[in-house]
Formats: sequence, C-alpha cells, structure tokens
Amino acid sequence: MSEPFGALRQQLVEAATRFAAAPGAVPEILAGIVDDVDRALREELEIFPVCHHSPASALAMVRRLREKQPKVIYLELCEDLAPLLTELRNCRLPVALQAFASELDTFPKDWGPLSVIAPITEASAEYQAIAYALDTPGVELVLVDRSTDHVFQWQPRASAAEPDPHADPDTDPGTAGHGEAAAAGEDDAGDLHGDAVGIEIGDLRPRFAELEAHLLHHGKVRHWSEWWDQYVEQPLVDADYATYRQVMVLIGSLFRRLAPSDADRVTVDEDRERYMWTRMREHLAASGVDRADCLYVCGAFHAASRVEQFGTGPDAAPFEITPRTATKWLYGLIPSSHSAIEGQFGLAPGSVSIAAATWAKAVSRSKLDTFQLEGQRGSRKRAAGSAVAAVPAAPVADQLSQFLASPPDLHGFDEEELLGWCVDIVRLARRNGYLASTADAIAVFETSILLAGMRNRARPTPYDFQDAAVTCIEKDVVPGRRDVRRLCEILLGGDRIGQVGYDALPPLARDVYDRLAPIGLDLRKSTVQRALLDLNGRPELQPCSHLLWMLRYLLPDGAVRPIMGSRRLGERSIQESWDLSIGKHQRYIIELGYEGVTVEQVVERRLRRTVYAPDATAATALRAVEDSILFLGSRRFTDELGARAVELLAAERTVDDAPDVLRRIRRLLAHYRATEPELPAWCGAFVTAGYAHYCTLLPTAFVDDETGVRQVGAMLGFLFSMEGLALSLGCDRAQLEIAVRQSHPEAPAKVALLWAAHHQLGLLPLADLRARCAELLGNPLVVPTFPQYLSGFVQALEPVPKLAAFVVEVMSDAFARLPDPVLLPWLPTLITTLRDQAAELVPVLIREAGRTFPATLPAVDSWVPPWTTPAAPTGAAGLPGAAGLAGAAGVAGAVGAGFAGAAGLAGAAGGRLTGAGLTGAGFAGLRSGAAGGSFGDGFVPGSDRWDAAMPVARLLAEHRAACDGVAELLGLSGADEAAPGWVDLDALGASGGGDVGPGGSPVQALLATHHEAADAVEALLVAG
Repeated sequence: MSEPFGALRQQLVEAATRFAAAPGAVPEILAGIVDDVDRALREELEIFPVCHHSPASALAMVRRLREKQPKVIYLELCEDLAPLLTELRNCRLPVALQAFASELDTFPKDWGPLSVIAPITEASAEYQAIAYALDTPGVELVLVDRSTDHVFQWQPRASAAEPDPHADPDTDPGTAGHGEAAAAGEDDAGDLHGDAVGIEIGDLRPRFAELEAHLLHHGKVRHWSEWWDQYVEQPLVDADYATYRQVMVLIGSLFRRLAPSDADRVTVDEDRERYMWTRMREHLAASGVDRADCLYVCGAFHAASRVEQFGTGPDAAPFEITPRTATKWLYGLIPSSHSAIEGQFGLAPGSVSIAAATWAKAVSRSKLDTFQLEGQRGSRKRAAGSAVAAVPAAPVADQLSQFLASPPDLHGFDEEELLGWCVDIVRLARRNGYLASTADAIAVFETSILLAGMRNRARPTPYDFQDAAVTCIEKDVVPGRRDVRRLCEILLGGDRIGQVGYDALPPLARDVYDRLAPIGLDLRKSTVQRALLDLNGRPELQPCSHLLWMLRYLLPDGAVRPIMGSRRLGERSIQESWDLSIGKHQRYIIELGYEGVTVEQVVERRLRRTVYAPDATAATALRAVEDSILFLGSRRFTDELGARAVELLAAERTVDDAPDVLRRIRRLLAHYRATEPELPAWCGAFVTAGYAHYCTLLPTAFVDDETGVRQVGAMLGFLFSMEGLALSLGCDRAQLEIAVRQSHPEAPAKVALLWAAHHQLGLLPLADLRARCAELLGNPLVVPTFPQYLSGFVQALEPVPKLAAFVVEVMSDAFARLPDPVLLPWLPTLITTLRDQAAELVPVLIREAGRTFPATLPAVDSWVPPWTTPAAPTGAAGLPGAAGLAGAAGVAGAVGAGFAGAAGLAGAAGGRLTGAGLTGAGFAGLRSGAAGGSFGDGFVPGSDRWDAAMPVARLLAEHRAACDGVAELLGLSGADEAAPGWVDLDALGASGGGDVGPGGSPVQALLATHHEAADAVEALLVAG
C-alpha cells in the first residue's frame, strides 16, 4: 500500500473489524476500495471519473481542462460515433447521437431494427470535453468504447425477448419507461429515444437493490436521484479537483465491489474496460504522445476497474477484439429531452432538469468560463477565456480522510431563492386552475424549511420545496392536466427539448423541410401548428398535400394529423386542414433518412417489405396495392404488388382475411373500371384464383368451427359478386354449384347462410325459405338459437343483397309470434350477436325496414304487414280470384300482392282470361258461368269489386300479343282449338256473368263440382 492512503486504510479496517457482525468481509471491502483509489491515482494516464449529467462532474471537468490543457482526450463513447460530434454545432442541446441498423447480419431478426443512442446535455462533463477538444487547435479527441456493433454482439441473446428487470439500462433494450421515470412527462416528450439501447457515459447507480434501499432509507430520501444530489452533487460542486477525483473513484469502487460477481452485466462491463484500455494503448503506441498530456474520461464505475488489462504499462495483458459483423450501421443525431433521458436511464422525474438548474446556478456563482462549441444554438454566448499556462500535476495526497471525517461545506440558506420559488409556484398554480393565494406561498416557504430540518439538511433542496408545494397547494384535487409536482419541474428548469439543426439532418429530412416550405410555417417549432391548404385556389400546394399524406402514412400519430380532407381511391380533396408537429417528432423524420434518400423511396421499400414479409397475406398485399396507387402512382410497382397478392392468395390455407380481401378487391376493381380502359392482368388473375380458391375451401369452411360466419359470408360474397367477371375469364360455374351442394354445416348461422346460397343459385325458392323459417319459429327447441340463424341471414346480405326484405320479414315475424317469456331473454342475445358479427350490415336492414314500415306513428295501428295479406300493390287494383291475370301479363313479380297468388304462374300457362288460364295451384275463386254463373260472393259484373278489377283486365286485353307471347314461351300455343280464347269483357258484363269462354272445360266442371273449396281459397286470399 502506498503512503498517501495508508492511514485511511488502517482506520477503515479497524472500524470495520470493530463494528462488523462477520469480521473479514467488511474489512476486505473497505480496504479494497482504498486500494482501488490508490491504483487509479497511480496510473500514469490520468483517469477522470464522471457521472453522466452531473453538474459536479461538469464543473470539475471545466476546471481540470483549464489547468491541465491535455492534448489527447480519451472518451468513453462508442468509437464509431466520432464523425457525429462535429455536427453538434448545428444542434440545440439536448440531443442524442444515434446509430441505427435495419438490415441485420448475424443478429436475430426479431431484434431489428437496432438502435443505440448516447444523449448529450450541456451540464455534462462529456460535452465540456467534446467542446474543448473540437474548438482547441492541436487537441485530439479519441472515442475508445466498444462500437455499436459490439453493443449487440455482447448482448445476451435472451435479453431482447425477456429483459432482466434488475439489469442496468446501458445495454438492455426496452428499458425506457421503467423505474422511477415511469410517470415522467405529460406528453410524448419522454419517448424521443423510443426503444433504443441507451449508452450512458459514467453510470453510477448501485447494482444491488438492497444497497439502494438502505441508502434511501437512512438518507431520508425517496429515490436515488435525490440521494445523489444531496450526498454527492452538492458537497462536490465546489470541491477541489483532487477531492472530487478521489471521492468519485471511491464511490465507483464501493458499488463495484458490492455488485454480484456472477452477474452478466459485470462481465460485459469488464469486457468494455478491456476494450477501452486496449484501444488507448494502441493509440499511444501509434501516435507516440506522452501519457502526461492525455486525459481518460470514463465512468467512476470503470475508473475502479480491476481487470488485468488495466493501465498503459508494458505488463498489461493483451485483449483480442472481435471483428464487427456485416450489419450496415447508419449514424445521425436525434432530438432528446430531459424527460427522455430520465425515462431511458431510470432517473427520477425532473432530476435532469434540476441538475441543469444546479449547473446554471453554480456557473453563475463561480464565474467559471465553461466550454461551448462555436456556433452552438440555444445557449447564451460566452466570451472566450484568455489562454493560461498549464498547471503541472501535483503529487497525490490523501484528501479522502478529511472529506469523510468532516461535514460538507455547503452554501448557506438562500432565503431569497426559496422565496422566489414559493411566489412563482403560486403564480404558476393559479394559471393552471389551482385556488392558490399568498397564504399558500408562505405555507410552502415554512414547510420547505420544516422538511429540510426533519431530514437533517442544512438548507431546503429543490426536492424539499417540491414536497412542500404538493402538500400545501395540491391537497387532493388536480384541476388540470398538470399536477403541482410537474409545475415544480417546469419552474425549476422544465423539460428542455433539443433540436437537430438543418445542416445536421440527413438528406431525406432536409428534403421534407424544403418541400413543405410553400406552406409558410416554421416547422422547427415544437408546438402544434395548423396548416390550411386551398388546393383549388393554390395548385402549387398539391405537392405539399401529397407529401403530407405520405408522412401521415409513415410517421406515428400526432406528427402529421389531417383535420379536413381525405385520401382514398377515387377521391380528391378541394381543401385540406392539417395539424403539424414535425418539430416535436423530428426524431422519426431523421430515422426515415436511414431508410432512403426520399420519402417516396421509403414508402416503396416499406410496401415491398410488407408484401414479402413471412406473415404477409393477400389482404395486406391488396392494402399495399391501394397505398401504392395513392402515394406512388407507379403502374409497374403496383402490378408487382398485385402479382404478389395473387401468389399469397393461392398459397393461403385459411379464410380469416376473406372479408378484408373482398372489400379491397371490390374497391380496386371499381377504381380501375373508372380510370383505366381495361383491368390490369393481375386483377383478372386474382379474381380467377380467388374463385377457384374459395370454391375449394367453401365446404371445409362451412363445417370448420374455427371459421366464423363472417368469413364464410365474405367467401360467398366474393364468389357471387365476382361470378360474372370470373366466368368471362374462363371459370366454370359448376365448380361453385358443386361446392355449395357439398357443404353441410351444423352451426345455425352457417345453415342460414347456406340456405341463402341455395336461394341465390335457384335451388331454394323464396316460399320454401319462408316455410323453413316459420318451422324454426314454431319449434320451441330451436327458438333459443334463432338469433344465430338471423345472424347468418344478415351475413347473407353480403352475397345475396336481395334478401334484405326477407330478413326484415323474418325478424318481424319473430317479434310478432314469440311469447314474451321467450322473446325477452332472446333480445340481448340477438343484439350482441348482430353487434359482434354483422355490425356493418345492420344499416342495410335499417334502411329496408324504413322502406317497409310506416313512416308515422299513427299509421302503425292500421298497418298490415305486406307479407301477411295478398292486397294489391298501389296503382293496380287487385282482381281477387283472378291472380292469373298478372302472370299472363308477365307481371309475376306481383305475387302475394293480392293479384298474384300461387296461380300467378299457372295463369300464364294459358295466357287467356278463361279456362285453365284462370286456374291452377293457387286459383283464387274465379268461377265460370257454367259453374254457377257467378264469380264468387260479391264479385259479379256491376259490383264494386268487379269495377275495381276491370282496369287491370282491360289492360291485359289491350296487350294480347304480349300475353300470347308469354303463353308460347311456356309451350301453350293459343292456336290450339281445345284452348279457351279471350273473354269479351263487355259481353261478359252484359250477360251478367255467364259463360266466360267459347265452351266449357274440365276445369270449369271441376270448379262447379267443388265450389266450396274454391270459395274457401278465395276467402283466404282476399281476406279483409
């Protein structure tokens, strides 16, 4: 042991032996930290231990650089970030150096994209060293830490998927937002670093949670940041360099020796130390510079290193540095903020802002001439200090004994500063909705002093003031979005957000700023700005609008947000309104520059990467086709994406995306039909492939429990709606019929969907479908599952839209026929089923119901559902009992409207007004004169019913050629002598309802024999 620290070592060993419960362990630790201090100070290459964003470290760095004036500075920072340091001149701090990689080699693919950041603030020793080295002629700055590629080479493979909650955030991805900073920030300023891996220079946080808890408990503080400020920062702010250096190495050694020896983090740290000492020895050997003119800036934890490669002496062990991988790294600067740094490295909210305020106050008090890069934005310009001669290094002396034995020499209580804080916080609180007054300012002042006394502090700290303000002002209500703790952070310095200057931006970001210049807004501002684009009045703004829509596609929500206007196929906005926050989201635009030179190139690369991804589907490929049309307008590239969509559809084995596929291909076909003379080749290939694909999978989808009714409905919608185009391109309709016939579902919703498909193919008439639904409603065992059938019918509106009226009819019958004990428990199931499975089709039913039901409430009482009565439609007075007239006129669509019973088609069989043409399966009571000389009760020539029917009969008689043509199509020629002829209506009325034809017929005889049955049929069809 060297002489300077012998007494201190002996004193600590004796104290540890006396008070330790297990003699041997504690004395060894205390003696070891003194040895580490001695070893670090005896190294010929001067080691400068720092803590990142520490005002005390920054002040000590300024003093030491002024005294020593080193010619070489070795800095603990990734060596491949060196070219970025000169660009700091064009930035407003805080900013972060970033290395980014999206094309990975060797690393697991799920790690990508890789991102490493190193934040820089003015109140940090590293920035002072960088500014000194870059602006001082003849000074060389050498970065000696591992490269960003080695950061991930040394990263444990499992940590990316499952990060260690106890690991330090230096090398663990995904740590932002954990720890004390989980509640930091009131907006997204704390997310400026994203999920990048943070490289913190000079980390000094204990690795053992037990040690940290012990320090916090006995220090009467809430978190580590407050403990560090109280017991390290404040005592060392005005300490001399020798004391600062020895204390920092002492603390680093203590935390290092208490860290678990088998931790992966310690292994990585030791490899980093071997790497740095190897790089320094290589540079010393290559440059021949004197070690006395060099300064090694590293974290206090690394200053107390015990690896065998430590030092620059000839006896240091060698270390082999592995080569980098072929991963292509891109470098740049991104904006940072105090809250982003706090979130990245697990610091308490507001701690970096308080450190910045402490730095500014200490610089002002000490009149220290700090270093600042020439041309640096956002900081007050300082006059260059006069050059002074370097001070030779003094021999090492023990400063620790006095520092540890005496209380810290703190500045006295600054009453004026505390009063200013109290007045300002009350003013700020009132602006944010708090009912604060002068009395609250006095209470905050007195409470701050009280809390400092209770915590054994000579003067109130910003943390004491913050606790006092929360206690006296906030109470239990927060009227706005900012609480008092956040207001205190704003008051003490606020969350300062940095900005990267135009000249330091990548080409893509500069291109974005240049192309948006016609809008006339200062896009460097971090506030939200409103841009109004009159695209008709100012056509030169069209390129700006196009670029904004592409940025909307590429950037996260909030950066570019449309207020008015839209961008879809076939749409063109006349005016647009945008909320732009590009300055606040500058980081994302900078990272776009890592992917391409222009925004269009980035869009193309992302679309291509999307469609060729392992999990790509036909739906995602069709979406990429739409985006390509909207943003790029390249027919070649769009056709490439469309061809890829055909490949993906043919390779799919599920139909989960069938609804999305149907919606998008319909939209694309409509777009091409409206804008192109013919469809692209890939569209035809997609339709034919989809027709065959869905026909093949249809029987399986009907019986598969994992395939929902919505997917099956979308498959049928594709097959039926694309059938015409598919058949014109060579598909066979028999394939669809076979697929439908082979489908045998068991789920109620799919059964209803299959019935709808049978109806569309002509295999199931509407009358039979109505009968099946009536049978379901009449079966008490089926009634509880009837909502599932209804869901299937609603989904059937996609492939068979003409069933809308029928679905309204079925639902109305269900509400009318079911008793309340069945209906009321069924309603919630019906509502939830429709909401979950057919939400977008319910409006179709509502519109159909609006056309079916009365428009006014009084009309409901007298309204009769059209499907329950054969009443004639408006404008065609019915001829009850002569429904065949409608069929003979080719108006068979009037079936069920009082004029077309089941005899509608049978009437067409004769094409005449007499004989078999007036009879058939649904004859409604018209009897010949030979059958009794009457046409039914009350239906005789001259009666009201007769007069109402005459206009229709005369209309048919005036168009005999049409009726005869229908009869000939049905194979019933009017030239047949046995067939009855046309009725002379005038003669019929004059005879009082005599014989209606030139002769009798078997049908007339049958009606005469069974006239009671005919009367009963007529009564059913003409009821009411």
